[in-house]
Amino acid sequence: MLLRARPGVGADHANYKWWALSCTSLGMLLATINSGTLIIALPNLERSLHTTLLQLVWVILSYMIASTVLVLTAGRLSDLFGRKKAYLGGFVIFSLASLGAGFAGNGTELILWRILQGIGGAFLFANSAALVTDAFPRDELGLALGTNTMVAAVGLVIGPILGGALVAISWHWVFWFNVPLGLLGSIWGALVLRELAKQDDVRGLDLPGMIVFVFGLTGLVLGISRGGLEGWDDPIVIGGLIAGIVLLPIFVAIESRSRAPMLDLSIFRDRLFAAATGAAFINGLSRFALLFVFVFYFQGAQGDDPITAGIKLAPMAIGMLISSPLAGLWADRRGSRALAAAGMLVSALALAGMTTLQADSPYWQSTLWLGLVGIGSGMFNSPNTAAMMGSVPARRRGIAAGTRTMLQNTGAVISIAFVLAVVTAAVPQSTLLAIFSGVTNGLSQQKLEPFIHNMHSALWVLAATSVVGAFVSLLRPSHQPTDEAQFAETRAREAMLGAERASA
Repeated sequence: MLLRARPGVGADHANYKWWALSCTSLGMLLATINSGTLIIALPNLERSLHTTLLQLVWVILSYMIASTVLVLTAGRLSDLFGRKKAYLGGFVIFSLASLGAGFAGNGTELILWRILQGIGGAFLFANSAALVTDAFPRDELGLALGTNTMVAAVGLVIGPILGGALVAISWHWVFWFNVPLGLLGSIWGALVLRELAKQDDVRGLDLPGMIVFVFGLTGLVLGISRGGLEGWDDPIVIGGLIAGIVLLPIFVAIESRSRAPMLDLSIFRDRLFAAATGAAFINGLSRFALLFVFVFYFQGAQGDDPITAGIKLAPMAIGMLISSPLAGLWADRRGSRALAAAGMLVSALALAGMTTLQADSPYWQSTLWLGLVGIGSGMFNSPNTAAMMGSVPARRRGIAAGTRTMLQNTGAVISIAFVLAVVTAAVPQSTLLAIFSGVTNGLSQQKLEPFIHNMHSALWVLAATSVVGAFVSLLRPSHQPTDEAQFAETRAREAMLGAERASA
């Protein structure tokens, strides 16, 4: 009898968890390499496509907003129809969008393709942590998610260097290289992943909530990012800020009354989950803009070529690579509260140290501070994610993972928009164009001084934000729930809330 060879094992096999981890790690690798290659290519894109500064920033922000506003819907769809299908769909959409982005003829076309990439990314982000949490026992979850974070750090190391090499060929390959990697991920996932989670009994999608959130977050980010360039009295800036201030609270009100909400506010009644997701939001707010800032610091203020700038960015990812798995092991054995808070404090120290950097600072100084930020990020991310995902029952992990990613990405989007507004304030347009296009030959220290001063101001705010994140991390309970009785209690509480909604 002929046996058909198939990679992977059955869902009940002891080694299935490692097969699932291999697939989610490939998704993390794709996402982080893509971010690193693109961000290092921004100055080249500005020159090749003749984009405005605002368009250049929105090449990054459009992807992040799309993935942020749709990640909860993607998580909800995965709870309803299966995580495997949603995860594989994310790979396919991401690959097709990457192919189209390489053919973009101008900044507007590229932004549209990046939005489609963000849709694919939402399905990857919403299901990666949930698939791992389904597959691993609680006492190994920190190690598993730490491994995912370690793989992401590898992508962050490779991405900027690879981006510099690809840009030397053509900027198109910054997008096209994603296509074979995405197709490989979809094939591998189809072969090895199994559906483990029971589909959610509560059906339906929260379209009103999603629409309000899209317009609210987009308006807020547009207002912040445009304000530094066009002035805070610009009508579009004022309109965007008003939309954000008005619509985001309306979104929360909609979610509190919806039968099948996009953002299930009931899961925030768990103190551990609430504190961990709050800290994830602050982590995105305090750290994500760093790569964005330092690409222009290295290629603009210091005049480095893309490959050199990519190498100079590597210490942050190397720090994450070292600390993430060790932090996951520590959290599995001794808990995550103190470790996550310490990680935020280490990042705060490094962010404050970065305010000593000048246009002519030696490489060892930026290496030191970027490496420390990476170590702090690794100390925070995997324990915080493990604590948060382990606090919810299996059937709610899709929406829980989506909530975590939505809040962290919302913080990251606001972080980039805020930093852009700060670093561009009171800097002459000619100087900004030179810095953001990576062509600073002839710019004196005096002309670069306003940019460096504004960069320092932004870093001080990010450092203070990270300190706040440390305090939020300490608000969680000192001991994590570890037994099924506590899950049963959570399920009973959710059933009671569901009955109350149905009767209302």
